[in-house]
Amino acid sequence: MSIRKKHLKNIKRIVVKVGSSTLTHESGLMNINQIEKLVRQISDLHNQGMEVVLVTSGAVAAGVGRLGLKSKPKTIPEKQAAAAVGQGILMHMYEKIFSEYGKVAAQILITKDDMSHRTRFLNARNTFFALFEQGVIPIVNENDAIIVDEIKFGDNDTLSAIVSSLIEADLLILLSDIEGLYDSNPRTNPNAVLIHEVEEITEEIEKCAGGAGTSLGTGGMATKISAARIATTAGVSMVIVNGANNNIIRDVVNEEEVGTFFAPNEHPLQLRKHWLTFNTEINGKVVIDDGAVKALVEEHKSLLPKGVLSVEGFFHQGQIVSIVNTEGIEIGRGITNYDSLEIEQIKSLKTDEIESKLGYKNYDEIVHCNNMVRF
Repeated sequence: MSIRKKHLKNIKRIVVKVGSSTLTHESGLMNINQIEKLVRQISDLHNQGMEVVLVTSGAVAAGVGRLGLKSKPKTIPEKQAAAAVGQGILMHMYEKIFSEYGKVAAQILITKDDMSHRTRFLNARNTFFALFEQGVIPIVNENDAIIVDEIKFGDNDTLSAIVSSLIEADLLILLSDIEGLYDSNPRTNPNAVLIHEVEEITEEIEKCAGGAGTSLGTGGMATKISAARIATTAGVSMVIVNGANNNIIRDVVNEEEVGTFFAPNEHPLQLRKHWLTFNTEINGKVVIDDGAVKALVEEHKSLLPKGVLSVEGFFHQGQIVSIVNTEGIEIGRGITNYDSLEIEQIKSLKTDEIESKLGYKNYDEIVHCNNMVRF
C-alpha cells in the first residue's frame, strides 16, 4: 500500500485552499466556471458526509473587477479598498452557487493576530466546530480589508495550514496552477520530474521548491512547502494539485496518484504545542545555562529559576517567551509564569527561595513543561 492510500483511507475533515490564479482569468476578472466547478466538488464531498472548509483568495481580484480598475492596486490602502468591495462580491458568488446545491456557507475572516492570541484561537476553533454541527461549509479568507503587514499571514497557503491544525483536519488540499512539486523548476527545465510522495520535508525537498527570488520561490512553491511543514507537524496530510484539472478534488479523495502528497508526522505535536510553535509572537527571551538545556531537551523537565542566566525584553506573565542557550540558539518556547522583572530578580535561585525574594510565590516553575515546546 502506498503512503498516500494509507493516509487517505478514512478522511472525514478536509480543508481546500484555492488561490487567485485558479479563481481568476488572465484579465484579472473572476473565472465563474472555475468557481462553479470548485463548489460542485466541495458540495459532493459534503454529501458524502465529510466536513469541508474552503480557504479562498480572490477578494482583491473581485474588487478590482467591480471598481473597473485597469490593473491590480499597488498601495496598501488601495488593496484594502479593493478587498473591502470584493469580499462581499466573492461571498455572494459562493453563497449563490452553494445554495444551488442545497448547501449553507459561512464567512470567517481571520488575521495572524487572531491566531496568536490563545483565547481567540480557541474561540475560532469553537466556531468551526459549531458550524460543522449545523452542516455549514465555512469559507475562510484573511481579513485583507483591515490588516497590515505586521498581522498578515502573507499568503493563504500558510493560512490554510494553520486552519488545518486549528480544526485537526485529516487532509489539506492546495489547489495551485502547477501539477505539484517537481525536482526542479518545470517552467525552465522541460525534464523536471514530478515528485508524487514526500515522507519527510528534508533540505533537499526545500531546495526543489526554490528560494526567494525564483519564479517558484516567491509566493509560490516555497510557501507551499512551508505550509506542508505546518500541516504535517500537526498530523494533517497535504497534497498539492493543479486546480484547473477537472474533478481534481474527487481524484485526490479517491486516492488517485495526482499531484504531490505529503505524509503527516507519525508523532504530531499536540494542538497546544503546535500553537506555541507556529502561531505565537515572541515577547522576550530567557537565556539558560547548559544544565537547564539538558534538563529541558533530554529530560523534558520544566524551566526552573536556578537555570536562568538572564532576561531579554519586557514581557508579562502569560506571554510567550523564547528559551535560548548561551550561544543564542533557541531550544524552545513557552508560556511564562512570571513577568520579565520578576524573573530578573529570581534568576539562579532555588525554588524555595522565590518567596523570600519576591514576597510571594505563585509557581515553582518559570515555564512549566506542559506549556513548553522544545526544538
